[in-house]
Amino acid sequence: MLKRASCIVALTFGIASVAHSDTVPKLVLQITVDQLRGDLIDRFGAGLGDGGFNRLLKSGVHFANAHHRHANTETIVGHTTLSTGTDPGIHGMVANLWFDRDTGTTFYNVQDPDYPLVGASGVDADTEIDPTQRAATTDGRSPRNILTSTIGDEIRLHYGPEAKVFGVSVKDRGAISFAGHAGQAYWFSKAEGRFVTSTFYRDDYPAWVSDWEAKNMVNSYAGWDWRPMLPSENYVFWEKDDQPWETDFPGFGRTFPHPYGAADSKYYTTLLTLSPAGDEITVDFAKTLMTAEEVGQDDVPDFMSVSLSSTDYVGHIFGPSSLEAEDNFKRLDQTIADLLDFVDDTVGLDETLVVLSSDHGAPEAAGYLATLGIEAQAFNFDDVDTTPGFARLRERFGLGQEMIESFTNPYVYLDRDAIKATGADMAEVEEAVAAELQQLPGIAFAITGSSLRRGDVPDTVIARAVLANYHPDRSGDIYVVFEPHWFVAEFDGLTVASAHGSPWTYDSYVPIIFAGPGIAADRVDRRVETIDVAATIASIMRTKPPSGAVGLPLLEALPSY
Repeated sequence: MLKRASCIVALTFGIASVAHSDTVPKLVLQITVDQLRGDLIDRFGAGLGDGGFNRLLKSGVHFANAHHRHANTETIVGHTTLSTGTDPGIHGMVANLWFDRDTGTTFYNVQDPDYPLVGASGVDADTEIDPTQRAATTDGRSPRNILTSTIGDEIRLHYGPEAKVFGVSVKDRGAISFAGHAGQAYWFSKAEGRFVTSTFYRDDYPAWVSDWEAKNMVNSYAGWDWRPMLPSENYVFWEKDDQPWETDFPGFGRTFPHPYGAADSKYYTTLLTLSPAGDEITVDFAKTLMTAEEVGQDDVPDFMSVSLSSTDYVGHIFGPSSLEAEDNFKRLDQTIADLLDFVDDTVGLDETLVVLSSDHGAPEAAGYLATLGIEAQAFNFDDVDTTPGFARLRERFGLGQEMIESFTNPYVYLDRDAIKATGADMAEVEEAVAAELQQLPGIAFAITGSSLRRGDVPDTVIARAVLANYHPDRSGDIYVVFEPHWFVAEFDGLTVASAHGSPWTYDSYVPIIFAGPGIAADRVDRRVETIDVAATIASIMRTKPPSGAVGLPLLEALPSY
């Protein structure tokens, strides 16, 4: 049975369905490719067919110099920025994880103990690559920590309760951020080996979910392996399959072929998500959803989000300059082509607005950069408070080892109770700790929460990006910006080849493509920002922008009828 949160019922109750005019698309299909850096479409374009990226590039407008303007380029931050058209300091998703001072625990962005997963026997394993390294979160999920409306919410508010809004992804945060408060979200639980939702959205599963599970697509990869799909001349990295900096994930290896193993093995569902199989399964589920829920089949506009996660997982494990990343991209192109063909057959691309972008880019693996003479290193924050400088700070302020309560990348959370007990001034301690951090190799800037609250930061690109990321209740006491090509080499409980999250160009750079009725094909090379995506969709769909939106419509993407 479909469940409506009371706040959304209040918003939509009594609103009659609004039929769209002939100039408004019947469907918004928003495709978000996790970790698709803006250059990869051109870099890995050899051998692509006509139905995926090339179809969009030939029919739509490609903003080839698009960037996120916030500092913490993580998954939930970028997804929610795309869906809300505003900065994380406003929508509230400042990081994948933040420290909750009320409970003294690390908080996962979309966790919500009030809304457990529907019919699940265990915690959802989306929050880690390695299912043996469980994050300390509840198994409940909801969008309630997103503090503004999303573009999907606005379509539902404008056109009424018959407007269908869905979000699908391997990642819970990828689905929920776009389904918003008024839609429905489904994501892949590695613990369950199936797509799940939470009681925020529904009390049970519709029959079509069981029908999809009966197809047994998840287990169909058992005993098979991942191999390159095209001849060698289509690959830049064909001769560099075995690179020593790549992560040797248990049972998967560093070189092709990568075996999926048995369906009942410990890592089977994880390996699916570390490969193109994760995207293929996601799109197949999305197609089943669209058919069963009749998405795009009436005169009331609908919104369908599909967030594809494999590029992110492959990039973390092997690095973006690897044969695996390259082949994954070519298979991603095929998967997107399959989705576009389906939408064309069932709704019609001539009545569909397609929006493609990414939540963040990607840094190169440190080992790969070293082959080019560029120094890159991993930073270990565990060693920070053992330095002589921090020993002097503890002595200066009369503090013990509890001076730093938590480092939840990119934030340092100080032990406010311990500092208060000494009578020290909090702002003074922040400034002293920030100054000490900035002396450490690998840290470019350390910006205090006190200065961010006052807006007292330099007028620089990096400082503005950190300010855009600041939320007074969720951000830490000090924001740490690492030097270019330095990063914390940990992702979801595993040491990895590459990890994003910085404000530097390689992490902020993403594509934006709009294709649909009345949109002229073009390539735009002026710099644009991802906060403009939701505002552009709102303009095309003739709704108001999301409640916190600060972006402006991209004029080149507006239809000319």
